[in-house]
Amino acid sequence: MPQEQIQDNTVERIDMGTIAHDVLDLARSVALEVADNPEQVGDAIAAFAIEPQVVDFRFSSNMKGYEGWQWSVTLYHDVDREQWTVNESSLIPGEDSLLPPQWIPWKDRLLPSDLSVTDVIGTEQDDARLETGFRKTRSVDEVVHDILDDHQSDPHQLVHGQGVIRLYSQDRTLLQSVQHVSSAEHSGDFKSQHFTDGQEQLHKTQTQELQEELEVVQEMELSRRRVLTPYGRAQAAERWYTGQHGPKSLSTKAADGSVCQTCGFFVPLSGELNLMFGVCANVWSPDDGRVVSRDHGCGQHSDIEPLTPSHLWVQPKPAFDDMHIDIVAQAPRVERESIDALEQAADERSKGMFNTSKTDTTDTDAADEDDMDKTDGVSEELSE
Repeated sequence: MPQEQIQDNTVERIDMGTIAHDVLDLARSVALEVADNPEQVGDAIAAFAIEPQVVDFRFSSNMKGYEGWQWSVTLYHDVDREQWTVNESSLIPGEDSLLPPQWIPWKDRLLPSDLSVTDVIGTEQDDARLETGFRKTRSVDEVVHDILDDHQSDPHQLVHGQGVIRLYSQDRTLLQSVQHVSSAEHSGDFKSQHFTDGQEQLHKTQTQELQEELEVVQEMELSRRRVLTPYGRAQAAERWYTGQHGPKSLSTKAADGSVCQTCGFFVPLSGELNLMFGVCANVWSPDDGRVVSRDHGCGQHSDIEPLTPSHLWVQPKPAFDDMHIDIVAQAPRVERESIDALEQAADERSKGMFNTSKTDTTDTDAADEDDMDKTDGVSEELSE
């Protein structure tokens, strides 16, 4: 049973004490069969009479993550056979259940920024931004002649205006009304026997009105299958005016009062949008090829004169100064200490050669070996 019916109190709540134990046990067994394990089915909490002989039993849910949900088991009572049968069973949310956000259709979640140049989504037939345009139909002459053929008696008045042709009798009774829109010029030469006295001037006036309508249709290109509605035009105007090509953009502030309306590169739009918008045709403007408001502006206005270049040539500073020599003190070499140690070892060795005492021979040989080891170590260090 839909949860909305219970919340709207359109069903009758049944006292749990009046329900037979075997019927309640049958409903519980169905809930236990539907659940993954018996612990997920809690106590019986309510019963609702949906229709005659149809009862919906509710059991609390102990499933993790489904707090507040209820097991619903619907049973049908066959009075003739005195038997209860299972209708359906499901897990449904209660009044305090935690529910996900309401699902929003894909077309309502989609944003214009989500589309790429290769995406195609189409336009709905009932789009509020569009309405049927003026389609090509028969000429007014053909429509009028068909009306007069249907009414053989002389008409008292034949009126055409705002796309409708009306035929009146002498007592001002409307005989026929035909909605008609034509984009083709007609001859404007009705047969004289179709008009009573004084109708020629009326016909000329109606023909002139129709001609004016046709001129508007051609100028505004309204003969397309679908055209913008007033809502569609208002929506586009609001989007353009509050966007980056409106009066509140940074480029408008930089223009310092030079707005697009007075610019020679401003191409006005036609129709009602002409009152507020046009198209920029300046290749040097950041708004080139875009719809801009009349009070928009940028630094490429046709009346803004370019900056006057200076004729005084100022020599820039050289990138490299080759007129001076910089003297940089050289840091002491790290290996100088090793050279000093080598020279000192050589001096000590030369002094030991003049010592001929036999008692010192052993010491001298040991000293010579030490000196040679030092010399070899210094030599290896220098080689590295």
